[in-house]
Amino acid sequence: MQAMFGDLLRGLLASDPAPLADPDARVAMAALLVRVGRSGTGYTDIEVTRIDRILTVRYALSPFAAVDLRRQAEALEAEAPDTVRFTRAIKDCVDLEHRQSVIEAMWEVVLADGIRESEEDAQMRLLANLLGISDRDSNIARLRVENRLA
Repeated sequence: MQAMFGDLLRGLLASDPAPLADPDARVAMAALLVRVGRSGTGYTDIEVTRIDRILTVRYALSPFAAVDLRRQAEALEAEAPDTVRFTRAIKDCVDLEHRQSVIEAMWEVVLADGIRESEEDAQMRLLANLLGISDRDSNIARLRVENRLA
């Protein structure tokens, strides 16, 4: 698995990265969900469960496959470079529509425990910006999530 992540990271960080194949894009985008989950005071069971549910729905996975994808994403996130380089690399390899939908999923993770921490807000502002998503669009995504969760 380490070699797979090494190849994925090298591909992401290449000077002229190619679009990611679907399995790699799934792992990379799931790693962003994990990074958001880890940005607050703790990576809680609530956040892990929310990530699993997001992956199950988004990619039409079985619960077992979603857990496996999250575990791969946790390993990739731990090995990935700083947030700036990692997200900029993903931006270059993943289409805008997919990145926009992931912002909404990241807000689901942030809001999963019912608490918005300043660290999570800061992480979301940074991630949205680096992924090429405006603050306005990120806020609209957050409001959609808040309305669903209310």
